[in-house]
Formats: sequence, structure tokens, C-alpha cells
Amino acid sequence: GGSGSGGGGGGGGGGGGGGGEGGRSSDISRDHCNKTVDIFEDISSPEVSNQNVGRPLTCWYRFRTLKGAPRDFVLRLRFKKFKVGQLLNATHCDGGYLQIVDGNAKTDVSNRREPGMFCGEAEQPQTFISETSYVKVLFHTDNFTDQTYFTFDSRAEQQTEVYLRYGQHPELYPNRRGEYRDCRLQTCYVQSPAYPGLYPRALNCRYKLHTRQPYIKLYLQNEQFAVDGQRCENVMTCPIRPIGSGNEHCPYDWLAVYDGRDEHSPLIGKFCGLGKFPFSIIGTSQYMYVEFVTSPAGPLLNTGFHFNVGNWPGHVETAGIKHGVCDWLLSSDSLKDSSASEGIFLSIAHWYPPNTSCSYHIKGHVGEIVRLYFPSFRINRIESPILKYEGDCGESLTIYDSDHADPARIIKTFCDTFSRPMEKVDFVSTSPSLYVQFDSKTGSYSGSSLYYWAHYDFFNNTRFGDPVPNTLCDEVMYAWKHPGGRLRSPLNSLIFKRTGGSDVRCQYKFVTDRRLYARAIIEVNAVSFKELPYNSNACTRCHEERVDKLVIWEERDKYQNNLACFCDNIPRAVRVISSADQMNLEMIVQGQHAITSYFKNPNPLFEATYEFAHGPLCGPITLGPSPDGELVFPFKKALAMVAGPMAPPEHHYRREKCIWELKVAAQRDLWLNLEKARFADRSCESAKIEVYLAGRLEPRFVVCPENISLARDLPILTTAELGATGADQEPLPVLIQYTGDGQPGRNIFRLVWTELFHLPRNPDGSLSASLLQDGDCDFRCPGDTEVCIPRHLLCNGVPNCPNVTHTSTLSQLTRHIEWNLEQLGLLHHAGEYRQLVLHDESPEICLRRDLSELPYGKLALIALGVCLMVALLFAILRRMCRRSPKHQGSHHLQEDY
Repeated sequence: GGSGSGGGGGGGGGGGGGGGEGGRSSDISRDHCNKTVDIFEDISSPEVSNQNVGRPLTCWYRFRTLKGAPRDFVLRLRFKKFKVGQLLNATHCDGGYLQIVDGNAKTDVSNRREPGMFCGEAEQPQTFISETSYVKVLFHTDNFTDQTYFTFDSRAEQQTEVYLRYGQHPELYPNRRGEYRDCRLQTCYVQSPAYPGLYPRALNCRYKLHTRQPYIKLYLQNEQFAVDGQRCENVMTCPIRPIGSGNEHCPYDWLAVYDGRDEHSPLIGKFCGLGKFPFSIIGTSQYMYVEFVTSPAGPLLNTGFHFNVGNWPGHVETAGIKHGVCDWLLSSDSLKDSSASEGIFLSIAHWYPPNTSCSYHIKGHVGEIVRLYFPSFRINRIESPILKYEGDCGESLTIYDSDHADPARIIKTFCDTFSRPMEKVDFVSTSPSLYVQFDSKTGSYSGSSLYYWAHYDFFNNTRFGDPVPNTLCDEVMYAWKHPGGRLRSPLNSLIFKRTGGSDVRCQYKFVTDRRLYARAIIEVNAVSFKELPYNSNACTRCHEERVDKLVIWEERDKYQNNLACFCDNIPRAVRVISSADQMNLEMIVQGQHAITSYFKNPNPLFEATYEFAHGPLCGPITLGPSPDGELVFPFKKALAMVAGPMAPPEHHYRREKCIWELKVAAQRDLWLNLEKARFADRSCESAKIEVYLAGRLEPRFVVCPENISLARDLPILTTAELGATGADQEPLPVLIQYTGDGQPGRNIFRLVWTELFHLPRNPDGSLSASLLQDGDCDFRCPGDTEVCIPRHLLCNGVPNCPNVTHTSTLSQLTRHIEWNLEQLGLLHHAGEYRQLVLHDESPEICLRRDLSELPYGKLALIALGVCLMVALLFAILRRMCRRSPKHQGSHHLQEDY
């Protein structure tokens, strides 16, 4: 206390002594302190003298405005040397300070109320550039000695000279500083006050930023970031602090960035340090809030920051529903509503905190599959982590063949440390959902280290049958699961892209069980393969040429038996019927143009229908060849399967379709006769019998309840109509099809056939007897049909000659009577039958046939057999009669005893 009091007295005496010196002290103070100085004048601290040494000293300096200078000039103060006071805890100046007051009550900006304090030591020149043309410098020390000093000079500069602050062309951007709404490229900047000079102390600056498009971006180009990077000039004592973030790292001066409109928005980071700002800061929207705070006291160091404001240019609108910050539901409905063929989503381009997980659930409808591919994909090291991570896979992208993150259904995982990007590779789901998840352990200020541009779309993967495992598009139609329906080329056009240039082959196999059906039927309605102008292969030999085609075949004796081939448009529907219980349809597309011609082509390459036919009630599928025969529906042996005790209780009667192949011998005509028929309804919808000739699309004739009377006079099918090409070659079979009610007993019919031999003719039209073969032409049918039948078909109970009485004259009906009687040995009756029409079942023939035709050999054997049976019976009776008295005698003996 004594020392303090003495010091005070000494100070007072010194002051008095100074006053006693007369005008000398006042001259020194007036020359070096408390004055208005000219711009461009060098200013230094007062000299140490007996009057001021060891005493408190305060000096202020104002700058005189130049005559004729523009009003918007600023002052550049360059401190050449500076040592004032001591900085304690980077918050308080001990022993002295320097204040720079920028602006006054008339200027737009001013820190005159809280100018803050600079203190410490700076041996290297430091520059302060004012915001206004009114500047006041205040120097104070508690104990003025030769270890307290400062030296600075000044000069006035216009805005064009301070281009780091106002830009190269300030006249083009008058609101470049402070206009932070609707920022566009090269228009908005966020700077520390007095930039590029030293920033003032005791600041609390707020910047509300807004861009027209997301995502708002804060970045440095070539400028250095210097916020509390040095706390003294001596790097040994005060090492340079690298750029960092957080309250512990930045307790004094800091720049805080918020992801939103104000300080209540999520904090992205609180930054300070010295160096090149290593990353951009990207927000999640169009808004960002920045706060710059400096401590009340600090060193005469650190120049602040200069950030550009813009937006990340790669933003696209994602068609989907967003949950939270980065979880998306991308549905096929949302994509359809957007009228886009493919959906797009990008890697995370904005900041996100550590341990972030973002998901994209790509969801289609039932029957759809999802394709995902990356037109652009780059994998970089993590350049802007919020949290350091030294292990592998700090960030990863995983694709799941599922609707959630199922570890058992991972398709592919990409990591930032060891994965290679896969561009333009299709990742395809097996279900309607694909799940993509991005995980980051580190977080990021400026987006993911996995940069990708992802496209997705949906494909209809509906099948008409059962898919064959491990095939691209093969299907099986089982009769017991898919008894009939529609068929077309795959709805999923993605198959044309997945063969890698190989031919695209889709096989449809039709399989039945003879207990259900015996045939498969395919009706091809349309074929629409594209015509390629550069393709030299014409559709002339469909099976052999390398063209796009549709092949129908069946396996017979382990060989492929081709039934039909289509490689061009067809004018009308074509029906193909199997000859057994299996048939195959195969679509083949040439691989070299499959993608360009058919990928995402909505039009079907072919359209067809199929069904299974010929159930057990139909009986055998093949009839003939034989001189005569019958077709009976329903097949008696199969009735127990559908109506008897062996029938399953849940059996329901279906509409039946029967297809019989009737084979005809070479050089024979065919006559069909519906001998018996009983139909439950009178409509042709309930029952219909159609007869098709080979190669004909329309039936030769149709029989149904409405025209049943005409069925007894069906025309003869000649050898030429049947399609025979050679004398010894059998014609193609005749197809007889029945379609109607399958309930037993409702529809019954008996269709008989006869193979007729056509009478050969000479060139002049007369009959050629030399061409008649033995046993082929024993009876000539009446009328003008000119056909005959063998002898064994006479009088067999079935009419085998066509009934032509209503179409032939009497002379035509009777002209073969004598020849027929001669062949039958009844010529002596010719007179009696001259005016009769004799057919193969006429009583006149059947009752008077010559007995020489009887099978005497067979009759003799029958008679001999009968005689042997009678003799055997007589011998048995005789033996029984001999044994009977003996038994009777023994009986009397027993009674006497």
C-alpha cells in the first residue's frame, strides 16, 4: 500500500513537474497525441521522456478528409511495429491496448460503441482496412516505457483499389457485400468486417443467406481462412492453429454455420484456425445462417475470411416421398405421376453428421422388378469428414434385393477405401423392391465421398406360367395349374439387355398329364418382329435363317420335331396342335440388335393363346387308317374316371374339347357319317363337331344340333382334298374336333367312317378295269360318286356307301347293279333287282348271298368243337350213374347193422 501511494505521489509530482516545464510538455503532447492527422502521414507513439515515462498515457488520432476525395473512400492503416499491453487468456488486455474505431453516428456501419482492444506484439507489418472514411485510433498504456510503442501510416483508397473486398468491377455489383438474398453465382460473398485486413474485436456479426435453388453452398476459392489462427506472432511460442471445429477448439473467435434460417437451425460447425479451408459447406436447403464472433480483446493478427455463396449445381427433383433428411420412398406410382421413364436420385450432396444412414426404398407393384444403374459413379477419399475415422469403409453404399436392409440379400456393397465404381451396370431385383442404403461413420461437410448419379426404373415381370429357375425368361405351363390362357413375348423388356450380345431365347413349355389332357393347342394371333434394313437374311427359310423368329416344336423320339416357324407378320391366326402331351414354343431374337430393337419396346413381339384339350372322355387321339371304324363320345372306358366311384369328390365338369386325328390309307376317299347323336341342347354352343382338312384354317364342315339333319348326308372327302401327293403316300390326317359340354350323358354321338376306293378312269373318261385291285373294289356304291368298297364291308350293320339318292338320277343309282350282282354271285337275280337301288346294307343282298361265301372251315371247326363238348358231357353223366348204386348199397348195410 505504501508503495502504491508513493508511486501515486511520484506520478503526481511528475505531472506537476511537467507542468512546471512551461510550454515544452504541452508541445510534445500536441505533436504526438490527441490530434487530427493528415492521410499519408506517418504516425508513431510519443517519445519516452522524463515527463511520460512510467506514467499512464492515452493518445488518439483522427484523419483529416482530403479535399475533393470521393465520399466512399476507405483508409488503409499499416502498422509497421506494435507492442502494447499483454494478452491474457485471449480475452483481456493487461497493461495497455489499441482501439480502432471505424465509423461514427452518421455512417451506416460503426463499432464506436464496442470497438474492442488489440494488444500484444507484432514485428511484421499488419494492415487494417476500414469500412468507412471515418477512423479513429486510440492508444492507451498503464505504464509508458520504451517497451511500449507503435508505428503506422495511412492512405486513402477507393473501392476499385480494394478488389479483394469489392471485386474487380464493383460498379457491376454494387450490392456485392451485404446482399444475401437470391444469391447467384459471383454475386454474393460473406466476408469478415474490414476484410482483407485485420478484423475488429468484440464482433457479433450475423449473415442470413438465401439462394434461389438448393443446395446452398459456402466455399472459398483461393482465399485464406484466418480466424484465431495465431494468438501471437512468435510461432514458437504460439504455433499456428490448424482449421478445426467445435467449442473446445474454438473458444474465442469463431465462425458458426447453421443449416437453416436462424441460430435455432441445426449447427453444421463452429470453425476457427489458419490455412486453406479444405472443403465447401453445403446446406440441405436454400437457407443458411452464419454467425461470426470475436473476443473483446485479441492480437493484432488474423485477417478473417471471404466465402463465396452459391448453390450446388447438380440438384435434381427426385420423384418420391421424402422422410426426414435423406430417407426416400421411390414408388412406381410416383414415377408414373412424374411422366418420366426413369427415376433419378443422387448421392448426398450436402452436409450430414457422423453416423448418418440414408435409405432409398425403390418399390414397384406386385409382378414388377426394379433395375438400378449408375450412369456416373466416382469413389473418392473422404475429404471433408466431421469425425476422423482411420478404419476401412468409413462410408459405404449397399444394394439389397429386398424391401429393407437384409444382410442375407446383399447384391453389392461399395466402400470408400477399397471398392471400384461400377458405371452402367444393371442391378436387378428379383422382387418388387430394391433397397439402397448409404452409411457414414465420419459425416461430411460437403457431401458423400461416394459420388453417384443413380437411375432406376420398373419392369413388368409378370409370368404366364411357372418360371424356370436359373433361366432368363423360360416358363412352364402345367395343365393342372394353367389349363389355358393368354401368352405373349416377355413383358419384361430388360431381358433383351441382359444377354451380353448373345441371342435371346425364351422357351415356353406346355406340359400335361394324359389323365387330364392328351394335347396342347397354341393359336398364334400376331407376330411383330422388326424389319432391319441392314439385315440381309430374308424370312424365306424360317428354320434355317438367322432371323428373329418364333418356333413351335415338340420332342418326338428324343428329336426336335418342328411344327411351325414364324419370322414375319401373319395375316391371320394360326393354330398348332400337339400330337402328344407336350409342346414347346420358343422365341429367338438375334443378340446383335436385341437392345436397339426391343429394349423398352412396349409392343409385343408375338401374341398367342393356349389351352389343353382331349380329356379322358375323348378316348384315343389317333384313329385309323382302317377301311372302316367308329368314333364314340364319350369314351366308355373313361366314364368311371369322371362319373364313377373312382372319380374325385371335388370333380367339376368342364367344357370339353376333343381333337382326333383320323388317318386315311393312300389312294382312298373318306366318307364320314354321324350315325347316332343325342344332344342335350339345341344350340350349337352346347355341342359342335368340326372336321378340318390338312393345311386348312377353316373347317370343311360343321355339325351341331342346329343342323343335325344334314349330318347324314356329308360329302365324300376325295383323295385330292385330303392332300395326298403320291400314289403310295398316306395323306395328312383329318382333324375331327368336338367342343361342348363335358358332363357325361348330356352329349352323345357315334361318328363312323369308311375308306372308299375311287374308281379309276381312262383318259377318255371310261372306267379302267385294269387298274382295279383285288379286294379293293368288290361293290360299287350307287349314284354318281364313282366309289367302291371291299366285300367285307358289305352287310356289316353299318352303311358304308354314301347316301346320294337325293342328288343322283335313277339311272345313276341303278347302273352298277349287274356288276355288283356278278361280283357277289347273284347275277341270276338281276331281273328282280333291275329297278331297285341296292346299297351295301340292302336286305336283298344280305339275305341271298351265295352260301359259298360262308366260312366253311370255321363252321367245321365249330361243329367239331360242339361234338367234343357233347361227348365229354355224356361221359361225365355215365360215370356218375355207375357210382350211384354202390353208394346206395352201403347205406342199407349200415341200417341193418
